[in-house]
Amino acid sequence: MPSQKNQDEVTQLTEKLDKANAVYFTDFLGLDVSSITELRAEFFKTSIEFKVAKNTLLKLAAKNINLEGLDDFLVGSTAIAISYDEPTLPAKVLKKFIEDHDKPEVKAILFDGEVLKGSEYLKFASLPTKDELLTNIVMMLNSPITVLDRTLNAPMTNLVNGLNNLKNTKSQ
Repeated sequence: MPSQKNQDEVTQLTEKLDKANAVYFTDFLGLDVSSITELRAEFFKTSIEFKVAKNTLLKLAAKNINLEGLDDFLVGSTAIAISYDEPTLPAKVLKKFIEDHDKPEVKAILFDGEVLKGSEYLKFASLPTKDELLTNIVMMLNSPITVLDRTLNAPMTNLVNGLNNLKNTKSQ
């Protein structure tokens, strides 16, 4: 009979896996306490939940939401990075952290209900965030308006400049 603590943990993990936009499963073995603390802080800054979880409990939670294909990746030590808003942010944080520390290894990614290999995180890390995409769209939409504004104002500006030049030559 499983303990109440484990049952509660499975319930929480089930809810988290079900609500998350993306979950990154990592192997944190080999990281010292200060490195894990640094990684947690980076995740905290970007509103990403990072926690160590037991593989058996993760398997049960995945089974509860009918998620297939995760069992092969849940071997050894496992920590999960859960993003509820922006699915590419954990990949960006992990990429930057791995460049400095060579760990953790990304085992798998749960993205939009689909289990992907851990190596795919590099592709997600290079994608722009939602805010970056919205900024680019606004700039693209604003660009034609700015050009139109300059085009419409150009004759008036040229006339004023011509009159100022004429005034300056007459006053000399």
